[in-house]
Amino acid sequence: MWHRKCFKCRDCTKTLDSILACDGPDKDVYCKTCYGKKWGPHGYGFACGSGFLQTDGLNEQQISQLRPFANPDTTSIKAPLGQGCPRCGGMVYAAEQQLAKGTMWHKKCFNCSQCHRPLDSVLACDGPDKEIYCKACYGKNFGPKGFGYGHSPTLFCSSENTTAPRPQQNIGPLAPEGQGCPRCGQMVYAAEQMISKNKTWHRRCFTCGDCNRSLDSTTLNDSPDGNIYCKSCYGRRYGPKGVGYGMGAGVLSMA
Repeated sequence: MWHRKCFKCRDCTKTLDSILACDGPDKDVYCKTCYGKKWGPHGYGFACGSGFLQTDGLNEQQISQLRPFANPDTTSIKAPLGQGCPRCGGMVYAAEQQLAKGTMWHKKCFNCSQCHRPLDSVLACDGPDKEIYCKACYGKNFGPKGFGYGHSPTLFCSSENTTAPRPQQNIGPLAPEGQGCPRCGQMVYAAEQMISKNKTWHRRCFTCGDCNRSLDSTTLNDSPDGNIYCKSCYGRRYGPKGVGYGMGAGVLSMA
């Protein structure tokens, strides 16, 4: 019989119960771990693997120092041409592979080629140079450029008589009368069309007739003259005028 406060492992002083207690040959009690270390079988092949191997005369700290530790660098194992990681050329194993457009990458190589940001299946963009980029760097290198794209400032016309210069358009095949783009008269194909009041426009031509601001379905206003305008220019041309309209005295105009 033991006192409750004395019923604990002799080595680690862990509190025991009827399930955890192991009676040792020295008539003391131990937990299962300490009992195995002290009285259990020793040597290779016993316990739960190399983590529990015991060697007579060595303690746990000495055994852990002698235990080998390996961290293989698979990037140094060269793969056959066209089969390894596209960036380092090393063998890619299943435990570390990242997939992108039919190619396998090491997890540590799977980052943006330009800013080196770590990527995943959502952020990765395959470039035409067979490299991978984050969305921001891909847009800078391979995205559309020019007026109306990116973060360039939008042109704004402050006067009705002043018109911002319109970008030069590429000359393409002319469409039959009444069937092409209302602004340039060229053929409009499905991949680039924008629709407004039963008319089809080129995406590059889908801008305000006064200030050349790029438009979409939320900012578009069809006018009686067959042109399209942003809300500000449409209001200036065709909106009500006089005291009480607009957004205050700053936008009042005399008819």
